[in-house]
Parts: sequence; structure tokens; C-alpha cells
Amino acid sequence: MRCPFCSSEDTQVKDSRQAEDNTAVRRRRQCGKCAGRFTTFERVQLRELMVIKKSGRRTPFDRDKLARSVLISLQKRPVEPERIEQMISGVVRQLEAGGTSDIQSDRIGQLVMEGLSNLDKIAYVRYASVYKDFKETDDFASFITDERLGSEDE
Repeated sequence: MRCPFCSSEDTQVKDSRQAEDNTAVRRRRQCGKCAGRFTTFERVQLRELMVIKKSGRRTPFDRDKLARSVLISLQKRPVEPERIEQMISGVVRQLEAGGTSDIQSDRIGQLVMEGLSNLDKIAYVRYASVYKDFKETDDFASFITDERLGSEDE
């Protein structure tokens, strides 16, 4: 593993433990050259996933990009980090178990919407506003009415 500080390949694992609901291994490492410490995560990858964008362009699936978009929608929401990580891992597992390496970007959005719907309704609406490209406040009102997110569900 290359050191992110000095690019040396002389790094040692100092500690390993299970992380993220036992779906990853967290390793604390230290560089032998600059003594910098950093953490890596090791996950099982069933297949190399490719995302097919609406434009037809293909890009490698990026779990971190997915996590960033989910975290933006959950910003300042009272949701435990473990539950967020479980939701993200669940989306990734569904994508990997889908039987194909090529995934439409819409499919990823649908899975995230389902996960957020069960996790936090405000984050669900926030994500939907970007995913469904809301243009006006009426778009929010229509979505909330259509999804029956009104006060009767809370």
C-alpha cells in the first residue's frame, strides 16, 4: 500500500478489525519512511461495475461518489452513521447481485431513493429534488403529495 503522504511503498499494518457491519476490514497503517498514519478499508467486490449514464457514457462505479451524494442529502439529519453505512452497503450489494456488470444510472438512483425513504423522509425529499431535477417549489409539493409524505405518515 502506497503512503498518501510521501508515496513510499514501505507501509505496515498496525491494526486490523471488522468494520461497516462486517462487510469490510479496517486497517490502520503506518509509513516506514515518514511515519504518517492512515486508514484503509478492504471490501469484497463481486464484479467490476460500470455505470451507464443517461448520455450513454460508461464510467466505473464509485462507491465513494454514491456515499457522498447520500451524505449530502442526510446533512444535519439525526441518523446514525452505522445506519447510513448499512444503507449504502445494501445498495452496493443489490447492484453487485444484479447479474450484470452494466448498471443504468437510473437504477442506482432508484435504489438510493428506496433506502433513503426507509432511513429519513427529509433526506429522501432532498435526494429526490436532485435526482428528479426539481425546478420549482411546486415540484416539491407535488412529490410530497404523490409520495404521501405528509404528516399522516410521521
